[in-house]
Amino acid sequence: MNEWVAVLIGLVAGVVVVGIAGVIRSLRKSSAVADAGKIRSDAEKEAEHILREAKVTAKSELLKMKEDFEDELKERRREQMGIEKRLLQREETLEKKSNQFDGKMAALDKKEHDLDGIKERLTQREQELQRKISKQIDELERVAGMDREEAKQILLEKLKGEVQNECGLVVRDILEEAKQRSEKESRRILTYAIQRYASDCTYERTTATIPLPSDEMKGRIIGREGRNIRALEAATGVSILIDDTPEAVVISCFDPIRKEVARQLLERLIGDGRIHPTRIEELAKKVTKEVEDEAFEAGEAAVLEAGIQGVAPQVIKLLGRLKYRYSFSQNVLQHSLEAAYFMGMIAAELGLDEQKAKRIGLFHDIGKAIDHEVEGSHASIGADILRKHNEAKDVIHAVAAHHAEVEPQSLYDVLINACDTLSASRPGARSETTELYLKRLEQLESIAMDFKGVESCFALQAGREVRVVVTPESIQEGDAQMLAKDICQRIEKEMNYPGQIKVTVIRETRSVEYAK
Repeated sequence: MNEWVAVLIGLVAGVVVVGIAGVIRSLRKSSAVADAGKIRSDAEKEAEHILREAKVTAKSELLKMKEDFEDELKERRREQMGIEKRLLQREETLEKKSNQFDGKMAALDKKEHDLDGIKERLTQREQELQRKISKQIDELERVAGMDREEAKQILLEKLKGEVQNECGLVVRDILEEAKQRSEKESRRILTYAIQRYASDCTYERTTATIPLPSDEMKGRIIGREGRNIRALEAATGVSILIDDTPEAVVISCFDPIRKEVARQLLERLIGDGRIHPTRIEELAKKVTKEVEDEAFEAGEAAVLEAGIQGVAPQVIKLLGRLKYRYSFSQNVLQHSLEAAYFMGMIAAELGLDEQKAKRIGLFHDIGKAIDHEVEGSHASIGADILRKHNEAKDVIHAVAAHHAEVEPQSLYDVLINACDTLSASRPGARSETTELYLKRLEQLESIAMDFKGVESCFALQAGREVRVVVTPESIQEGDAQMLAKDICQRIEKEMNYPGQIKVTVIRETRSVEYAK
């Protein structure tokens, strides 16, 4: 504090000195030398007055600062006393808790000591019981004449036999009950679906026959040196057969779209009468566009009729192309709609997603729209098409599995196989001459019988399956699979057939004895 007062007084004195110097300079300029003494006296008095006032002011400031310091000191002492008080309270609380903890620890130590004593007594009793048990076991072994391991094996074998017998009976009963219930329920659902759906029967058009107004029109179709017929075949990609059949020509082509384009083109050319290469090329482009538009409209109508949504335009276009595709007298687009109806009805009965089931049924044969352009089965081609257009994974797998080319993973995979068969197998859906049918069955059995070791062969399910029975002496277990593969390769090479043919090789050994 004294240092601050000294500094303050020094500052005031400096100010006074500066003021006196200024007054003196002004007096020197404005007053004569004679008044210098008086002015100096007045200045000294003024300086003393200012100095006294400065001292008074400094003392008052000093007193004020002292009071503030004392107040602050008192406040800090009060805070310190409060802190000390709280610390004492916490210390007392901790001491109480410490005492309680010490008491609990003592109680726990006592309990632990008691438990150690109980554990020691239990260990002694256990050892005593083990000695008694060992003694009794030794006595039992002496009486029974066998050791412990032999007795254990006998007991286990007896229990194993009893458990296996009981498990076998339970499993047999469960399987028998499940089989009866599943067969009954499946018959009910399939009968219900078939009763609810009925459609017209269709007939396959293996070739397109175009009637002519007269035999003279054949010459105009052929043209000079065959230029018209060559232009027709080049523009449409079909083969036009002109034979001795009166007033008719035949169109033959593996692509149903090309065959339809050629049919409409010929009908228009015959009706118009103008047949020459330039006219053929112009009209072929126009008819091709119209047929493609008709196919797209047919696809849209099928999607609308099935009641499904969110179908890509390219998928609709391919679906519409099935309008011109036939399989054993059955129109493939109509067959796909039937499968969709069956799938929807059965899925509703089973509590499955009806929309997803219809989607699978409608798309299951979409691969047939381009199976003449792409390598592979129509099931795998269809799955690839749907995969490119971001269809759901279970829909894609069901389409790929509808002919059992891949293992089924869901109930939809099994249902589409059944619904495909329902649509194709209903009376009148597909037709084939009896002669061709019997010839195909005979050819199947003949191919299988040509292999060494085959004892008998049976064509089943209208030629969709062949069961081959072999002699176990000539065909080993590992060779049976190779035999089935060889038969499949031979069938694929030598025969034409719709869908797939399943080959099953059966090898069994029977041992027979007679009790006399």
